[in-house]
Amino acid sequence: MADPPESLSRRRSLGLLLGGGSSLLLGGCALNGWSETVGEATQPLNERIEALLQGKGRLPEFRRSQVEPAALLINSFNGTPEFAPGRYRLAVNGVVSRPLQLDLAALAALPQQECIIRHVCVEGWAAIVAWSGPRLADVLALAGPSPLGAYLAIRSADQYFETWDLASALHPQTLLATHMNGAPLPVANGAPVRLASPIKLGYKQSKWVTGLELMTGLGERLGTWEDRGYEWFAGL
Repeated sequence: MADPPESLSRRRSLGLLLGGGSSLLLGGCALNGWSETVGEATQPLNERIEALLQGKGRLPEFRRSQVEPAALLINSFNGTPEFAPGRYRLAVNGVVSRPLQLDLAALAALPQQECIIRHVCVEGWAAIVAWSGPRLADVLALAGPSPLGAYLAIRSADQYFETWDLASALHPQTLLATHMNGAPLPVANGAPVRLASPIKLGYKQSKWVTGLELMTGLGERLGTWEDRGYEWFAGL
């Protein structure tokens, strides 16, 4: 089912207004040409308020006929890394009982889910995309997460860095996407593995993901964009 005609439910509209509205004026899912002071115009809102607005249930999805392939623009932080698929490994570590090195076959062996959702960029554009792959929650479960884990660090092959709150990472529509619009994920869009979720702005959805680290707290680094002043929670 698609969202109602107004395109976003009241809950999502509030999340976009409060969580990312001021950031939409700033532009940039990539770091091309932006000053480190670009984020001074925005301040992170209270995480608990945003989490309440975001909610924990599944959000309405779109029909496959509503997918907008041409609307999904491509941004890159540090060029497009090259992978030899047979050598790819996803490291899962931190406060877990079973640190993992998962290859693409291991990810493909997990239950696969398709989510047809809107990707919203801080630049102000959006695109409806059909992402598919294992749920991030299922991947983390394999590693035996500690109950003390509260945040997730995400590392990418292009040196992009992100951190998420664990509740958002465990959302049922947050995926480690390996396919897009029914086909293998293109390299330019983050292959072999990228984050995809309807509850975060685009700059939170790392491409070319190679590492997941479960943490008890946030460190000095919040994220590639966030360390330059962008909002950390960035919820929709």
